[in-house]
Amino acid sequence: ELKTDPKERAEHIMLVDLGRNDIGRVSKPGHVRVPKLMDVERFSHVMHLVSHVEGDLRDDLTGLDALRSCFPAGTVSGAPKVRAMEIIAELEADARGVYSGAIGYVDFSGGMDTCIALRTLVFHDGIASLQAGGGIVADSTPEGEYAESFHKMRALIRAIERAEELERQEISPTRKGVTP
Repeated sequence: ELKTDPKERAEHIMLVDLGRNDIGRVSKPGHVRVPKLMDVERFSHVMHLVSHVEGDLRDDLTGLDALRSCFPAGTVSGAPKVRAMEIIAELEADARGVYSGAIGYVDFSGGMDTCIALRTLVFHDGIASLQAGGGIVADSTPEGEYAESFHKMRALIRAIERAEELERQEISPTRKGVTP
């Protein structure tokens, strides 16, 4: 269904094009490839269309230049990227924090592996903050996007529920070996 849904296809192709543009800025001319396009991958609570965009880095640039060219990522900004970021700054009351940033490593041999933090849970001072979102295209509806965001957060919500269950078990006076 994902591969044939017009809204999902339009959203994904937009994101692949943004990725090709980002990678193209730091790649040798004619060396941007999409070896994997719109494969369906299953995760615990969602299925996603997944594509890989890759390029051959120009000789005068480093891996950090490549990383810099990809942020903010089009998957969390939209297109056109500069105007989308301006609109986000106008509309979003709170900073995104780690959400939509990068998590990864850079090693001493020049290797690097990162991913975009698309669904995040930050726990601070006893408060859990969850963030998730979805891409908006012409076929999107506010209700659909709102529901999609909550659907994407289900695994995070379940993690909080499970942690609370474990905490209650740990402090319960009826737990074996615990005396009131």
